[in-house]
Amino acid sequence: MPLIKQICLLLFFLLLTISCTDLSHDSSVQAKVDSEHTGMILVEATGASTTLGTSDTSAPSNAKPAMQVKLAYDFSLSKSEVTRSEYAALMEKNLSIASDSANLPQTNVTYYDAVLYANARSSKEGYDTAYTYTSATFDSEGSCTNLQGLVFDPSKEAYRLPTESEWMLAAGEGWNTSNAWTNANSEYHSHPVCTIGENDLGFCDMAGNAMEWVNDWLGNLLDTTVTNSVGAPDGGALGQRVVKGGSYKNDPSNITLYSRGDVYAVTSATKAEYVGFRLAFGSIPAPLWVSGTGASTSRVSIVASSSQVKSITGTYRAKLAFVNYETGNLAYIDFSNSTLAVTEIVDTLPVFHPDISPDGKRVAFCTKVEGVSGTSEVYVRDLNATGSNLVKLNVASAAIPRWRVVGGDTVIVYVTDAGNNKENAEWKQKSTWQVSFAGGKFGTPVKLFDGSYHGGISEDGSLAVTGARLLRANVNGKDTVWYNGEQACNVSLSNDSTKRILFLDFGSETGKTFVGKDYATHERLLFADSTGKLIQSIAAPINYTFDHSEWSNVKNVAVATVTNTNGAHSAIYFINTADSSLLKVAEGDELWHPSLWVNANNILLQTDLDLDSAGIYFLESSDLNVLTFRYKMELFWQYYDSVKTIIVGSSRPLRGINPLLFESSNFVLNMAQTPNNIYLSRYIIKNYIFNHCSKLKTIILSLDIDFWNKEESAEWNMFYQPLPGVVYDANHDFWQAGVPQGLSELTAKALEGSSEMRSSVTYNRGFDKVDGGGWAEPSVNGDSTWFDTAPTLFYNSLDCLNDIISVANDHNVQVIGVIFPQNPRYVTTGSFGRYGLRRSEADTLIGKIQELENRHPNFRLMDENKMGHHDYTDNMGYDDDHLNALGATQLTARLDSLLTTLE
Repeated sequence: MPLIKQICLLLFFLLLTISCTDLSHDSSVQAKVDSEHTGMILVEATGASTTLGTSDTSAPSNAKPAMQVKLAYDFSLSKSEVTRSEYAALMEKNLSIASDSANLPQTNVTYYDAVLYANARSSKEGYDTAYTYTSATFDSEGSCTNLQGLVFDPSKEAYRLPTESEWMLAAGEGWNTSNAWTNANSEYHSHPVCTIGENDLGFCDMAGNAMEWVNDWLGNLLDTTVTNSVGAPDGGALGQRVVKGGSYKNDPSNITLYSRGDVYAVTSATKAEYVGFRLAFGSIPAPLWVSGTGASTSRVSIVASSSQVKSITGTYRAKLAFVNYETGNLAYIDFSNSTLAVTEIVDTLPVFHPDISPDGKRVAFCTKVEGVSGTSEVYVRDLNATGSNLVKLNVASAAIPRWRVVGGDTVIVYVTDAGNNKENAEWKQKSTWQVSFAGGKFGTPVKLFDGSYHGGISEDGSLAVTGARLLRANVNGKDTVWYNGEQACNVSLSNDSTKRILFLDFGSETGKTFVGKDYATHERLLFADSTGKLIQSIAAPINYTFDHSEWSNVKNVAVATVTNTNGAHSAIYFINTADSSLLKVAEGDELWHPSLWVNANNILLQTDLDLDSAGIYFLESSDLNVLTFRYKMELFWQYYDSVKTIIVGSSRPLRGINPLLFESSNFVLNMAQTPNNIYLSRYIIKNYIFNHCSKLKTIILSLDIDFWNKEESAEWNMFYQPLPGVVYDANHDFWQAGVPQGLSELTAKALEGSSEMRSSVTYNRGFDKVDGGGWAEPSVNGDSTWFDTAPTLFYNSLDCLNDIISVANDHNVQVIGVIFPQNPRYVTTGSFGRYGLRRSEADTLIGKIQELENRHPNFRLMDENKMGHHDYTDNMGYDDDHLNALGATQLTARLDSLLTTLE
């Protein structure tokens, strides 16, 4: 070989190696074998730093901007991914493991499974556990799908999942995707750990083999430098987790060190055959929780599930507002979301005594605390992440705002001073006022009483109460003192006709006599009737006392903070006063002044249907993607008797066909959902659509032939079989005898996602509108040659399509099968689309579908992909296999035209 050619080849391979190697990390990090923890390497990370994310503008939004993280501690990390044999031995799983697979990475595990493994190893070796929880839920395959009340304690010297920062620091030392198990060399299966080399610190398989769980929630990154980051405080509205590295399925060119996710949303309950994990060990000093608004050492943990909240309130539609005193911010939790998160409204205003408006959309608060005299201000703002539309009440002083509805008008009651009410003459100088609030504006204040009655006013206006030393009442315009003049505080009047008063005391004689034994200050919630007579008492949890007690806006439900033995307000409890039960909802460093709002209109109706099953098409343990099915079923039970055209299939029609753009006389509903395969589409068509859509004329069905390599029961067993609503429907013959009254309402009131997700799907009659994106360089997820080894799977899917068409013909319904456009640049690859099929085979297989047109007069094939030679331009694509709103407009117009022609 000529010398110049040898030099050129050498330079080429050098450049190739450099392109696959990350050079952004400081190679001064040292590591050594951890002699105390088997299979682990001790990383001497104190003083080291790493970078999360990237400044590359082409990177996904969740990976931008680049954020520097310094570490002020050392930690240990598993040399390899946890193997199948290690997992089975520790978890006592009855797994049949062949000798040649014992050292394969343990995959197909949820985040929760990995957490349980970490706890199990900690316990086995005599350490405390880093994770606590109240209960666990498992699916039929034994995978953990939910850990209620899960809390991670970084201060524990224990086994745990690594933080993203720790993983990045360890992986970045010698990152090289050319020396990893990827689709370039794996033959699309995992390999025994540590069989393809190590990185500079001695770790195996960080770039490939199995993608890996880390401990962090997937939160926003900040363009700054932080120390000892442990990720976001929660998973936000979607509850997504971070996964790192690539796998045997990924092309090495698509595996990046900064990547933080997978193709689809990854939640704690997600599992995949290519996702595994490795463990870390050690405590994290002074951890920082990082959110889009900044970094904080304070975190609020939600320790109750939406279902537990519903058991107290009667509905998922409930919101809790409170003050995070550590940050000084107003915070809230919306329990109607399937993924619970604490949202803080960051502001410099002092915040005390928040009260949620009757419609649940706004919150009022003041700037001075109860029991302290002085000038205070009252504000109202929207109860959203930004606290928008802030409005100030322009009076000299206003404190302790409370919403009321009087004669159909929404008003706020406030006092001029919330100080001590012990001295009558001084207290009389203060006063109680009422001001209307409508259209985002305050009206003209009106004086109600002399004296500051900030504990509330009854519905009929006949009773007002207050307590900041004395329990005072105004009964039909006359002032009086109750509770024998003994000390009382945190007084709250119920928002119903019972006019019960909730308050705390200081272990008074009156209270002790009623309870029948001694108790400490604030150790019991006391309840009095409308005459001031004690009628009930509820004890605080052991080792806690109550503070900041308040009624909710519905009967028999109250809320309170509790203080621990150090005096910190460390938790918030919901209280069911009908049975005296308590539910711990949130934990934190200093949680003050809770306000609980319950949508009374959504308290579950009385019905003969099973409230634990009917209409429940999503669970807290469900994969996040199943939310689309939950919303589609809500739409279906609302519109089934109006539908003329229905769209069924995968996420491609979900985003690619807009029902609102069809001719107005054609009522179109988009029932496409994810996860999906053609068998799931048939299940929905046969059992729901044909049983109930009496006006149906047309079914539009996605033909996703690139993933016609699925078994019939795979997605069904994993995602849909566990849903109570699906099982309940099947047990009642899918309501062929008639849809029962209340089913639609129950479905609408069931657990759901964020308000943004609801609006994006339900308001558009099932269409998930997405903007932007574009066709980019195509990627192939999986083995594009799958047809070579599993042609039967394709032909089984084809038989399923034939069955759908035949049954539709029996119902005099036409079927339009759509092959959706994908990235036109697949023509430069050997793959038909995102999930494979050789291009050389795809054209022939499409011909098999075309043959069905000749056999079935009610079937039309609409091939909008045309083997990649289509006219959907770059600005019409969202990603490799989905259209954006502009592309959906073009495709919908063509479908509408075709329907007109067929008619």
